[in-house]
Amino acid sequence: MTRYVLPLLVWLVALFPSHAAHAEGCAEMGAGQQLPTLDNAKLSPRTQLLCNARYAVLYSGLAHEPLWSAEHLDTAMIRAAMSTPRRGDFHPDPRIAPAARAELEDYVRSGFDRGHMSPSGDMPDEQTQQETFLLSNIVPQRAALNRGRWEEIESAVRRLTLREGELYVVTGPAFHGRTLSAIGADRVLVPTSTWKAIYDPRREQTGVYVCHNVARTPGCSHVSVAELTHITGIDPFPALPARLKQTCMTLPLGTTRPHTRRTTRYHRRSRHIYYRW
Repeated sequence: MTRYVLPLLVWLVALFPSHAAHAEGCAEMGAGQQLPTLDNAKLSPRTQLLCNARYAVLYSGLAHEPLWSAEHLDTAMIRAAMSTPRRGDFHPDPRIAPAARAELEDYVRSGFDRGHMSPSGDMPDEQTQQETFLLSNIVPQRAALNRGRWEEIESAVRRLTLREGELYVVTGPAFHGRTLSAIGADRVLVPTSTWKAIYDPRREQTGVYVCHNVARTPGCSHVSVAELTHITGIDPFPALPARLKQTCMTLPLGTTRPHTRRTTRYHRRSRHIYYRW
C-alpha cells in the first residue's frame, strides 16, 4: 500500500491573527446546525471562517485555499440551479488580507485548473453562483480530475439530492506527501487529493468520495467519515453520532476502498506523522 505523509509543521506559523466570522452566521450549512470542526489543532492557525449565502468556507491563510467548504443542498435549490446558466468570473476574496489570499496570477501557467470546492452548479441564481468563483473556494486541481471524474461526482451529488430531498455536503483538499508543491508567488498549496463528504438525513447515512489529484487517470474511491477525520484531522459532521460515521453509504461513481488497519508512526527526525490511507 502506498504510504502518504501528512505534514503538520506547515500549519504552525501564525503571522497574523484570524478575522473569523461568527459561526452562528452560517451554522445552517452544517448538519445539526454545526459546521465542520478541526480535530487536529495544528490546522487552526491563520484560519478564517467565511459565510456566503449558500455555502461556508474555512479558509487557511497559510495554504492560501479552503480547508473545507460546506453546503446544505435541497431539492428546490438544485432545481433552480439546473435552470440557471453557468456564469462567473474567478476573483480574489476581498475579505481576506492581501498577505493571506490567493490571487488570479497564482494560477496563470501553473498547469492546474481552478477547482471549485462548493460547485457553481449547485447554486440557484447568478448571485450565489458568482460567490463560488471567489478564490477562497478554489484549490489547484488537475484538469484530468476537475473536468472529468470530479465534475461527474458533483453532478451525481445533485441527482442524489433530488432523489433524497436534502443533503449536507462538505468538500475539501487533502495533503499527503513528504514534500508538498505549491503554485504562484503566493505559494498556493497543491492538494494530493480532494474529498467530498455526504450526509443523507433521510437515510441517516454518511460517506466520502476521495479522488487523487493527478495528471493522468485520477482514481476515486469511497471511505467512511471516520477514516476521513482520522487522516485529515477534519470532522465534516461533528453533530452526528459516531455510529453514523463508521461505515460508508452506497455512493454513485467510484469504488469502495476495502477496510484496512490504519497504522501511524512518529518519525522524530522529520517530525511528521505517517499514515497509511
